[in-house]
Amino acid sequence: MSSTRTTAQLVALVRELITLPREIEWLEDKVNNAEPEKIGEYLSALSNSAARASHERGYLIWGVRDSSREIVGTSFQPFQTKVGNENLENWLTRSLSPQVNFTFHELTLDGIRLVLLEVERAGHRPIAFRGEEYIRIGSHKKKLKEHPAAAKELWQSFILTSFEEGVATDRLQATDVTTLIDYPAYFHLMKTPLPENRAAILETLRAEDIVRRADDGSWSITNLGALLFSQDMKDFPSIARKVIRVIQYKDNSRVETLKEQVGVHGYAAGFGGLIGYINGLLPSNEVIGQALRQTVKMYPDLAVRELVANALIHQDFFLTGTGPMVEIFQDRIEITNPGVPLVDPLRFVDSPPRSRNERIAALMRRGGICEERGSGWDKVAFEIEFHQLPAPLVEVTAEHTRVILFSQRSLREMDRADRVRAVYLHACLRHVTRQQVTNTTIRERFGIEVRNSARASRLIKEAMDEHMITLRDPNAPLKLREYVPWWAAPDLTQRPAAGLA
Repeated sequence: MSSTRTTAQLVALVRELITLPREIEWLEDKVNNAEPEKIGEYLSALSNSAARASHERGYLIWGVRDSSREIVGTSFQPFQTKVGNENLENWLTRSLSPQVNFTFHELTLDGIRLVLLEVERAGHRPIAFRGEEYIRIGSHKKKLKEHPAAAKELWQSFILTSFEEGVATDRLQATDVTTLIDYPAYFHLMKTPLPENRAAILETLRAEDIVRRADDGSWSITNLGALLFSQDMKDFPSIARKVIRVIQYKDNSRVETLKEQVGVHGYAAGFGGLIGYINGLLPSNEVIGQALRQTVKMYPDLAVRELVANALIHQDFFLTGTGPMVEIFQDRIEITNPGVPLVDPLRFVDSPPRSRNERIAALMRRGGICEERGSGWDKVAFEIEFHQLPAPLVEVTAEHTRVILFSQRSLREMDRADRVRAVYLHACLRHVTRQQVTNTTIRERFGIEVRNSARASRLIKEAMDEHMITLRDPNAPLKLREYVPWWAAPDLTQRPAAGLA
């Protein structure tokens, strides 16, 4: 819901809704009937029905007769209503699964008091109230499980609709749009001259689907526009929890926090500042050369940039109550985003690009924020190898993806999992550049002297024992052996053990 609606906009919205000749699937009228259980059921039904009808919101108006659509007023007071000792809004929020944004509005129309309830359309699965899913069939509220045809249409709507296409706020004036959207950042990133007037600015933003023009002349801002170019993401409740958090800890645990910063600007508008802030917190080492002292960052700038961009772009926006996060410890960085990856983490380096948020990815790429053609992970791998850091660790939970970058460790300090992961990443990087892994390349990767080539052979054996790499030609003589990632083997008979990458 929009937190920027004015009284005039609310009145105009209600006037428009009551001009409809009757209740429809995403609109319900009541006078004073405000049983909390019924309201919860209607929230589920209206949200699901709005999605099924490809409408942005569902509405319930108190103070209108459903038979005649006559405005009669209401005595319902949502902000004074309690369920037990709990506020109605809190109780409803807790009873809906998954959670969905909804807002009560109290207003006066022609001297008559009304209450309007707005609820966002269901995003990726049906909204349930206390475990039961509801739908509107015509003007009647029904249990979704009793109407399989409607359920099929609802699920189809989820498949065809992305989060980016949703509306973050609507019924805005042109001045509201240019206040809420950081339009200079858009033109700067796209390396396009800033138009001389507001009309031309809005037309350019409309062409990108950052904003839309309604039939009544008002404007709306899409989730795409709010996520990437909002002046303040908190102005848009549908994305307010998607701000990125950066937390710096005192040591290697989460016990004591030194700094915590919560993002404000949209991802594209604020990306440069975000990366600058993160880099300012990262530790660095002072290296003394032949004549000069040089400060060297512990983590490659490009690797950090790519991984943060990936976390923003590839997150699952339909997961509520969670957002991307960067955590900085003394010995590592952990970058977490909501959602499990669409690509097997073992294949990040070689797989073609795939994103659940194609429009966000496209605009971020055009703005030079992230890499095209899926080469971002290749560059991360190259930077890690070049600086001889431990290979990144990718952890996938039920609902999140976490990438961990480790600070400098000697080969002696690495455990078996670290060593195997590093050999595997080396093999992936070599393979996508049409090169092979040999004892020599492993020595170079880990800084092993020629006289200790047996140590490199042991690293290769560890990775082969875990089925992470395999011989390119099993019949090759010992000194000419070359190795490839497990997925590049001619005969895929075994898959690596879980948890190594």
